[in-house]
Amino acid sequence: MVLEGEANDYVGKGMGGGEIVIRPPSASRFESHLNTILGNAVLYGATAGRLFAAGRAGERFCVRNSGATAVVEAVGDHGCEYMTGGAVVILGETGRNFGAGMTNGIAFVFDPGNLFERRYNPDLIAIERSPRARQILDTWSESLLHFWKVQPRSQPNPLPRRTLSASPAETANV
Repeated sequence: MVLEGEANDYVGKGMGGGEIVIRPPSASRFESHLNTILGNAVLYGATAGRLFAAGRAGERFCVRNSGATAVVEAVGDHGCEYMTGGAVVILGETGRNFGAGMTNGIAFVFDPGNLFERRYNPDLIAIERSPRARQILDTWSESLLHFWKVQPRSQPNPLPRRTLSASPAETANV
């Protein structure tokens, strides 16, 4: 299912498979990573499936998730609470008490503000930096040349095309 717009609470509650994509309408002018697109308790109790959201989620994201995969741009308080399986990627900040009661599964948090160390629950989870991410960042000017931008030719307002011959400065604007 693909939704252009926003969703309320309990998206994917008890989800057992399939895929949900939520993105802002194509005419939107706001930056998705700065705006909420999903409500609270998203993927509550999900056992399988995938969710991709271009925007922020509310509180209790992936609570009791036991097998779903999710990618979202930020979450509120209590993300991945009581999570027992699955994989979550958060491309921005989290609220407080992340991972409380988490007993299985894995989460990756992009933390450009260096706030996450003060927001996770250390009682049952440990955090560490990703060695692979560190390697990519340490060699960023070279690593950047190995990324491909992929989009349909028919996409409205496509981003400018870049080629492998583009300089790192030009490629950084992709």
